[in-house]
Amino acid sequence: MIALTRARGLRIYGATLTPFGGSFVDTPQRRATWSAVNNWIRTSGAFDGVFDFAAATAMPDDPFTLQPAYDSGDHLHPNDAGCQAMADAVNLHQLVW
Repeated sequence: MIALTRARGLRIYGATLTPFGGSFVDTPQRRATWSAVNNWIRTSGAFDGVFDFAAATAMPDDPFTLQPAYDSGDHLHPNDAGCQAMADAVNLHQLVW
């Protein structure tokens, strides 16, 4: 997808996966996968920019868990305030050509 997007002369941006600690999908294996994927998104250099939704919504002392103020109640999906925090993490100046 990245190569196809760039081949069309377009920029491509990545965004990290939000935390899910305490949810029904939370397992040690999924945490390891989440960490590896988010690390790749942040450090691969594959994107023209990265928006760190994980950092914007996670507990300061627990990157696997949504801040209570951003949790819809299932510990997986952000609520309206969490979605606003994600929107605020997007640097709009990065999107201007």
